[in-house]
Amino acid sequence: MSASGDHAAAVRLADAAGSLLMRIRAGLTAGTSPGDVRAEGDRESNALLLSLLRSDFPADAVLSEEAEDDLRRLDSRRVWIVDPLDGTREFGEAERIDWAVHVALVEDGALAVGAVALPAQGVTFSTGAPPALPAYADRPPRIAVSRTRPAAEAELLAVELGGELVPMGSAGAKAMAVVSGAIDVYVHSGGQYAWDSAAPVAVAHASGLHTSRVDGSPLEYNQESSWLPDLLICRRELAADVLSALHAHA
Repeated sequence: MSASGDHAAAVRLADAAGSLLMRIRAGLTAGTSPGDVRAEGDRESNALLLSLLRSDFPADAVLSEEAEDDLRRLDSRRVWIVDPLDGTREFGEAERIDWAVHVALVEDGALAVGAVALPAQGVTFSTGAPPALPAYADRPPRIAVSRTRPAAEAELLAVELGGELVPMGSAGAKAMAVVSGAIDVYVHSGGQYAWDSAAPVAVAHASGLHTSRVDGSPLEYNQESSWLPDLLICRRELAADVLSALHAHA
């Protein structure tokens, strides 16, 4: 498939899973327990994505949060990395809109394609048509943090840069808030898996943002271990100051 076809496929897959998740989530208002809704969302979104990928890209490997890791992917030129439901906690809270679906493609060892659907917000960001970044706002930097586990590095940056911490839900929602201009910095130091950040990083990079590990080194995907220790996505205008502050307090 052409590169443009891969971009379009990522959007189609993310949107299909997002539509399914919205139907499942309607069970919250019908009295289904949040735990059951979360479990069904994880299970059914994964099943749908795997089915579509096997049908449309039978020769490609897949790495999914909700499926057993097949290390034969390490010998594949093309590997789809998907998170069928990023932000399971938020998905089970009827008022929350900060959860996502991630679909990314690694080709020849490099991130090539990404789509991040925010179904409750009715928007999908993708590398096929990366949004133009809004002009940099002259304000104290807004720094996305976890609702439950704020990264120490984020708190450090708020002090060093005179910034404001903004609690948010899933990794995809935080990253896309930087893409949209609502947030300026997203730093995560507690460790994540490849599916948590592959699609968001692909979209953020395509949109012109800085993406790296917290020491400035490149993010690498489709490695033998799916674990990534840390992540930084931020406005390029802030990257030097952010990396300098993180390095000084490493």
